[in-house]
Amino acid sequence: MRILLVEDDQALGEGIRTALKPEGYTVDWLQDGASALHALSHESFELAILDLGLPRMDGLQVLKHLRAAANPVPVLVLTARDATSDRIAGLDAGADDYLIKPFDVAELKARLRALLRRSFQRPEPALEYRGIRLDPASQVVEYQGNTVSLPRKEFLLLHELLIQPGRVLTRDKLQQALYGWDEEVESNALEVHVHHLRKKFFPELIRTVRGVGYLVDK
Repeated sequence: MRILLVEDDQALGEGIRTALKPEGYTVDWLQDGASALHALSHESFELAILDLGLPRMDGLQVLKHLRAAANPVPVLVLTARDATSDRIAGLDAGADDYLIKPFDVAELKARLRALLRRSFQRPEPALEYRGIRLDPASQVVEYQGNTVSLPRKEFLLLHELLIQPGRVLTRDKLQQALYGWDEEVESNALEVHVHHLRKKFFPELIRTVRGVGYLVDK
């Protein structure tokens, strides 16, 4: 699950990224609004965490440009502006949720989970597919009632495929979901993860669409 974090406070940005990575998120971090708008317009993210007080372009302008371009990425706004008028302005500009600084990390995680569930139109957080049960909140995966231990990248890959059954996901999209900008990717890394998941569950779990990517059938 790939998230773009846009926050110019160095300590807060590091803290959020550190807190979210163990939750199974791939977090890319930018520190100004212009770079954020470019990234959101040209790359694929499941969600954005956006500060309002940013250099080069403030968060409200980023939001307005995104929504004017019909970009549907869910956006959680972070801000120290706690006036009602500021919250209304953020929501009217296209924010999906609003969190005022300072905040508890546990609340941030809960709000992200809620936004993602709404984004994928799933009322329940757990995903179930042919004997597999994946709980994004606890990061527990079970197969036929038995717990299956998955490394982080395999968990992320399985999650990406299960939330969109029947849809072919390109290699580029999957690699973006699994690896952040600061991570090196081996040329056959994705194939290796797919191979391991097939062995741990069943060979027909993930179907290869040659020249395009992978999917799990509905």
